[in-house]
Parts: sequence; C-alpha cells; structure tokens
Amino acid sequence: MAAFTTKQSLLLLSLLLLISLSAGSFFDNFDITWGNGRANIVESGQLLTCTLDKISGSGFQSKKEYLFGKIDMKMKLVAGNSAGTVTAYYLSSKGETWDEIDFEFLGNVTGQPYVLHTNVFTGGKGNREMQFYLWFDPTADFHTYTVLWNPLNIIFLVDGIPIRVFKNNEANGVAYPKSQPMKIYSSLWEADDWATQGGKVKTDWTNAPFSASYKSFNDVDCCSRTSLLNWVTCNANSNSWMWTTLNSNQYGQMKWVQDDYMIYNYCTDFKRFPQGLPTECNLN
Repeated sequence: MAAFTTKQSLLLLSLLLLISLSAGSFFDNFDITWGNGRANIVESGQLLTCTLDKISGSGFQSKKEYLFGKIDMKMKLVAGNSAGTVTAYYLSSKGETWDEIDFEFLGNVTGQPYVLHTNVFTGGKGNREMQFYLWFDPTADFHTYTVLWNPLNIIFLVDGIPIRVFKNNEANGVAYPKSQPMKIYSSLWEADDWATQGGKVKTDWTNAPFSASYKSFNDVDCCSRTSLLNWVTCNANSNSWMWTTLNSNQYGQMKWVQDDYMIYNYCTDFKRFPQGLPTECNLN
C-alpha cells in the first residue's frame, strides 16, 4: 500500500511538473518575429534569448492578445558594457490611436546602473515617462517584471514590489486603456543616439553579440484571445486581480522605491509642461 501511494505521489508530481512546463512554454505562447536567427527558444521551450550584433537586433511577440491581466516575465539583461542597447518589454495595441504599457531597460557602461524606463500610452499619446535605477544588478540573475492591468489601475512591479501606478481617472477626463486588446512584445535593439546618458555614450561593438534572456512567463490571470474572430475571455477560476489596487503596505514599498531610486518623473517636470502638468499628476 505504501509503495502504491508513493507511485501515486510521483505520478502526480510528474503531472504537475508537465502542466507547469506546458503553461509557461515559449513555443506555446510566443512567436519570434525578427532577427534572422538571433532570437531562439531553447531548453524545451523554457528559455528564450534575444541577441544583438552590429547587423541586427531581434524580437518576439505573444500569440495572444490581452484585455486586462496580471502578466509576469523573468528577465536577465545584457551584462557588462551594455551602453547604447535597449531591452524593451511592453504591451501594445495597433493603429494610430494605440494603447501601450512599457518597460524599457536602457543599458550603460560597465559598473554604471541600468535605467528602467516606464511609460503609458492612451489613444496614441504617451509622454508619461517615469525612470528608475534598480536596487540590484539585473544582469547577474533573473528578476520578475510584472504588469497588473485592470479596469482600476495599471501597476508596474519588480520582484513583486510596486514601483508605479497609473490610475483610471476617466471621470476626470484622463484617457485610460480599457478597450483595445494588446499583444506582448519584446526586443533587444541598438539606440545609442539616445539610450545611454542622452546619447553621449555609444555602443562598443567589440562587446557584441549582446544577449538578454527570458523565462518563467506567466499569464494565468488574464483576459485574452488568440484570434481576432474571438472575443476576449477571462480565466473563470481566478479573477480577484481584476479589482486589485495597492494596499497600505504596497504603497509604503512604492514610496521607498520612488524616494530612493526614481530618477525622472514627468509629473514633476514643470519645464517640460510650462502650461501646467498633465491632469493625472494632480489627482494621484
């Protein structure tokens, strides 16, 4: 009887592992869209790498479109002298009045910190940049970057710690992304005209190829579709994320990040907005 129970337990563990691997497979969830062989899915679908050399970068996109969701991705960024490189990870719809939720990681010279650049576009309008240093080395190991997007707010999280919130202030005339499904996109590309220290530091191609890695993708909590012919459907088993906002402890965490690691906030840039800050800046 004990032996039978042990076999059952091993079978169950194997089944759970198989389900886990299948749910996060890059083969199942993403298409490599450009780079001519510079992006690859390896380790049975559990790891994706993008590379950049002097000829080209590379990128991929999700098979699904999302209309709200809690989406996690573990990433390890370009190590060493990454000046001039940008690793972009974002959600975006299509068309001239697109919506977009951005993480962009701006490389730097060896020993200098990455800049995490965030932005929110609504109806094709962005200009809502917030930038941060990170409190760890994002090239030494994988870290989790999360977008929690629901009808109430968009929360940007790093390793579960909120760094930024964009609230739904439609009642006050501020547009909010709520009707255009978005795909996930990511790419590694060269932008040395602006990416590092305002373009003062250029890419050192003797360090190429540059490489960024991705694993542990999770979109279990989301509303999504795989075809334009289908309406967006939600996971019926777990929808509490749909109404999640920050609690007092999370507000404390976000304050710590913004006090100690934020390096740019459009809501305090009076020179950029001489006619007055954007409406949402006076509401949050």
